[in-house]
Amino acid sequence: MDHSEVAIAGGGIIGLSTALELAAAGLQVTVFERGRAMAECSWAAAGMLAAADPENPPALRPLAELSLQLYPRFLEDVERLSGISIHVRTTQAIQGARRLSNGFCELDAAVLDAYAPGLVAGGLRFFSLDEQSFDPRDLARALPRAVRAAGVTLLEETAVTSVAAQTGRVIVETSAGRWSADSFIHCSGAWTEALTGIPIAPRKGQMVVVEDHGQRLKVVLRTPEIYLVPRGNGRIVIGATVEDAGFDKQVDPPAIVQLLDRAAALWPPIRTAQIIESWAGLRPAAPDELPVVDACSPRCWLATGHFRNGILLAPGTARLMREMILSEPFSIDAAYLRSDRFAASAVRS
Repeated sequence: MDHSEVAIAGGGIIGLSTALELAAAGLQVTVFERGRAMAECSWAAAGMLAAADPENPPALRPLAELSLQLYPRFLEDVERLSGISIHVRTTQAIQGARRLSNGFCELDAAVLDAYAPGLVAGGLRFFSLDEQSFDPRDLARALPRAVRAAGVTLLEETAVTSVAAQTGRVIVETSAGRWSADSFIHCSGAWTEALTGIPIAPRKGQMVVVEDHGQRLKVVLRTPEIYLVPRGNGRIVIGATVEDAGFDKQVDPPAIVQLLDRAAALWPPIRTAQIIESWAGLRPAAPDELPVVDACSPRCWLATGHFRNGILLAPGTARLMREMILSEPFSIDAAYLRSDRFAASAVRS
């Protein structure tokens, strides 16, 4: 039976970021990924580091701010280890809201037109956020290479089928054989509930990319109903639906049309843009739409349920998981991320 100090189920951004953090702390780490690393919702995301988005649950803010502090070093490490550059695509977001949050000033019409010529406010009030975005596909290429360069064993096409904590170790059954580990972390996203009983459900999100050959949008445009994220070369990502559709990842053409209509109502140049690509991903969501970062049984841990903010929250989650496993002081109060808030769910692993 093979052994690892830490075993992780899930090779998305949460699992691989955690693996990288633990490897940097000197631990031997093995990651089991049921498909291809970074090929599920991590690859399908918009890539906005939207810590100040007023649509986020307020309780999310401490973890979001921790992640933002860690992001520059995280990207530096990934680029150094992988040899792949991860370019920042935008540095500002224009947020529309029905009312302004405290501390924000409404942009006047002239300033708003300079940011996004032709924007239709539609009764919303817009303000500016200093906020970066990048293309998650850049990270999807770089992060698996980075973790391997850091000494992590990454086993793709290898599903974890059961986990059992025993005295002094954890036994991990996989589709490629049995492993033992000193600690085990569930980072399996939308597939978490089958292994743990924690109520994490898939929430389908559909997105579309268009190419605008005329006006070049250089800032993220975001409202409670829609977002437009420039990716460079005139390409704009538009998203996203939020659907309870189980594990269905089929693209639904009427849903894409609805996204395009909403985007064009906000920024009319979308009406003449060319559709390049569309796709769907499965976000892992807890009932309260907050992550779960916690112990779940002796030697077993959870880092899952990041819903629409997996890209944003990855470095902060990885840091918390290292602090939990190594019994270090916590960077933030993580009580609101505990798994026992789901009183009706029994943890089975």
